[in-house]
Amino acid sequence: MFPAQQNIRLRGHHLICLHFFDGEGYDLEFVTNLSKVVERAKSGEEIEICTGADDVCRQCPHLKRERCSYDENSDNEIRKMDRKAIKLLRLSAHGKLKWLEIRDKIPGIIKEWADTYCGACEWRNACRKVLRGSIYGNEATGSRF
Repeated sequence: MFPAQQNIRLRGHHLICLHFFDGEGYDLEFVTNLSKVVERAKSGEEIEICTGADDVCRQCPHLKRERCSYDENSDNEIRKMDRKAIKLLRLSAHGKLKWLEIRDKIPGIIKEWADTYCGACEWRNACRKVLRGSIYGNEATGSRF
């Protein structure tokens, strides 16, 4: 289906947040890329956990010189989020795994993740829509989501 490529490279918070992607994004190029990354992951391609800009970030309009330029603190905040995601999922940077392995871990960590990060996230409304009918269920997130 896809030509031979390197592993999908995803940073920590994308390992969690991509499970709630439903077609929204910054612009058409970003959404198209994001859709392709998710499709590749769901098809069973191996995912490599990276510690910086990943395959999703490549089309982000805020990526400048391999750093997030959304605001002056965003790159540091994202890296902190990435470390927390990797820790919650009990994974390690540069490890490799499949989409379904990550998906199976989400119900056990989503409440803590949502309590810590989702309240102020600009994408939380998109995630709420996905959660309503997902395998993760509304009860997994408590009242913050």
